[in-house]
Amino acid sequence: MGKSIYLLGGLILTAIGIVGAFLPVLPTTVFLIGALFCFAKSSPKLEVWLLTHPRFGDNLVAWKRHGAISKRVKCIACCSMLISFILVCLLASLPLLAYVGIAIFMGIGAYFVISRPNLTTQQ
Repeated sequence: MGKSIYLLGGLILTAIGIVGAFLPVLPTTVFLIGALFCFAKSSPKLEVWLLTHPRFGDNLVAWKRHGAISKRVKCIACCSMLISFILVCLLASLPLLAYVGIAIFMGIGAYFVISRPNLTTQQ
């Protein structure tokens, strides 16, 4: 049962990640990292498929080995969070506490992304 749940989670996260590759407001890498985690627990073949993928493989290998994220991906992630927050502020009518909560949540996410080691070509 556990393997099936991880496999389903990995497939769903992979699908969201692929959609994110085509939609600028939806991140890709974070969902594929989640999928990688799920496949490591459920399907070695799908884990290898992600790690050897021509477009996403290098970033995922760097994450798996070193917890590293490229500067480009860091920039995209942080800019996406900022743009998303601005859009929420402009388009939603929420209580002030909700905006504060969203800002804190996104700030924690941005801090985590920025604090990871940089992906370098030497790795």
